[in-house]
Amino acid sequence: MSDVYYFVSDLHIGGDEQLEHVDFLEELLAFLRDLEATDEDAELILNGDAFGLWEFTRVEGPAKFDALLDRYPRLFEQLRATGEAVPITLIPGNHDYELAAYDEYVDRLAEYNVRLEQEVSIARDVGDHVVHVEHGMQADPNNRIPDFGNPYANPPGYFVNRQITSRAGRLSGRGKYNWLKDIQAVTPMTRIPEWMMSNYFYREMSAWLRFVAVPFLLLFNVALWYVAVFALDRVGVWSVPMEVVQGALGLFGPVGRVVDVVLTANLVLIALLVAISVPLYLFARDVRRTLRRFGLLQSGDDDAEPAAKYLDRARTVFDESPAVAVYVYGHTHRPSVTEVDERLVLNTGTWLKRLRRVETIIGVVPPVYYASYQLNYFRVSAADAGGVRVEYDVIDKSDPNEETRLQRLLTRAPKPDSKPPAETVVDPPAEGDEESVASEPGE
Repeated sequence: MSDVYYFVSDLHIGGDEQLEHVDFLEELLAFLRDLEATDEDAELILNGDAFGLWEFTRVEGPAKFDALLDRYPRLFEQLRATGEAVPITLIPGNHDYELAAYDEYVDRLAEYNVRLEQEVSIARDVGDHVVHVEHGMQADPNNRIPDFGNPYANPPGYFVNRQITSRAGRLSGRGKYNWLKDIQAVTPMTRIPEWMMSNYFYREMSAWLRFVAVPFLLLFNVALWYVAVFALDRVGVWSVPMEVVQGALGLFGPVGRVVDVVLTANLVLIALLVAISVPLYLFARDVRRTLRRFGLLQSGDDDAEPAAKYLDRARTVFDESPAVAVYVYGHTHRPSVTEVDERLVLNTGTWLKRLRRVETIIGVVPPVYYASYQLNYFRVSAADAGGVRVEYDVIDKSDPNEETRLQRLLTRAPKPDSKPPAETVVDPPAEGDEESVASEPGE
């Protein structure tokens, strides 16, 4: 066993066509070179989804490894070099589940000094405690492997991925901005239709059509008030507001007349929407119920981190193995450190592009998805005074700044993502020990 463990997950390297591009390749190579030069007794653990094997649809089985070698020779040579100095361990996730299904992968990866453990979970000793590591797909009903190790035991997520994610990689290059390749960064997946509509509106739509549509959409909220004022005037309840509105628009001459035309057009549109809203609502409700029956749509707030089931899973591990001080998982792409029962639960995040949904300032134009990077890793070691120290760090990478001028004009840029504490120390008591636990978060 080593003294120090580094954890990285959800790199998702590989896939059809546009998915083969790795935005963070240079940063990953630099990270591996730094580990190669370390004088620590360390081990690097790649906690699942290192590769996007599900995203390959034109080759099957271990032949996908040859495709990886052909596309990323520098990466595998650096893995070989780093692995000579620091042990590298890889466990399968759901997107590279085939690593667990074919023994040939064990030997092929060993040629590059990567030890593949074909297990759902592994454990490592840190001082007097244990770190439990698993990718996390087994706690996700849509991606749970029903018969781990069986190459044909694929979960529903496998089929969704091959039909949506892989196809997006093949089609992305045809777009004006090559944006479909970022589909893996959309979380939760229920946001994908909205994200696609947003990109169509801001990137793919004819510029002339967008130029015509924007004034109507921006004035839609104002039009709702206009409808109320118009209705009060029509039924003879109160005509003063309508007179004020008409008078105010008249002050602006031709511009006021244009605004009046737009508001009137929106009034007609709102009337049509009201007329069809009831059947549309009934249809949408029935579709949602159907999706929930198939487990493709969750109830509640889809934006909230789906952490509860993983925290429950961690509690089960802690109860079954009191020596476990840290439970490590990935899969959800959201790095975090959570204290549970005087122990720690770590989510190892992702190196994929991160997309932040931001509502527009006014109107009913689609929301904007701001892109950023958070190339994070965890370092776990024994604390000087006992217990386990967990350190969190992020490798600098500039945001891609891919937002269009219109997107920036209609929104306020989001604040940077919150990060886990730089350092946390826990020292859970042994079974039957009633002493308290020390937790020391960093900045």
